[in-house]
Amino acid sequence: MIGIILYRPEKPSNVGNIIRTCMAFDIKLIIIGPLTFNFSSKELKRAGMDYITESDYKIYDSIEEFNKDFKDKNIYYVTRYSKNIYSKNDYSDITEDIYFMFGRESTGIPHEILKENYEKTIRIPMVPSARSLNLSNCVAIIASEALKQRNFYSLSTREVIKGEDFLFTEETKND
Repeated sequence: MIGIILYRPEKPSNVGNIIRTCMAFDIKLIIIGPLTFNFSSKELKRAGMDYITESDYKIYDSIEEFNKDFKDKNIYYVTRYSKNIYSKNDYSDITEDIYFMFGRESTGIPHEILKENYEKTIRIPMVPSARSLNLSNCVAIIASEALKQRNFYSLSTREVIKGEDFLFTEETKND
């Protein structure tokens, strides 16, 4: 199982996008509060669409509450302060549960947490002058790498909703 952990996210639109990504990729989402918005937020609903009700997520009120359940879990901490490139790790074992923690949009993961877990930190390479990428984009980049290494286990690699041959069987209109 792959899990995404959001440490005190600030932007409901990012969380909505991440919920949608997690649902589509069959990834568990864990959110650590307290939150500065609620789940009835218009921006969250717009970004998450109807995927919010279908997604697998859990909200913890605090880091202390989260730590009680996750103290022995395999967590990678995504930060610009790491020297370890995310794609160099081996995430391929589908029997192993792995989690990726992402920090707040404004301040990231608290430095104390990063220092305590420095050997498990990872980074997404960027040009030297870039401070950060959008949070939901970072989640998609990291999740895609882990899924790729797991050969997209449990995900459809063919069009199912409209049918595998949809492009060749659809009616052409306004030709």
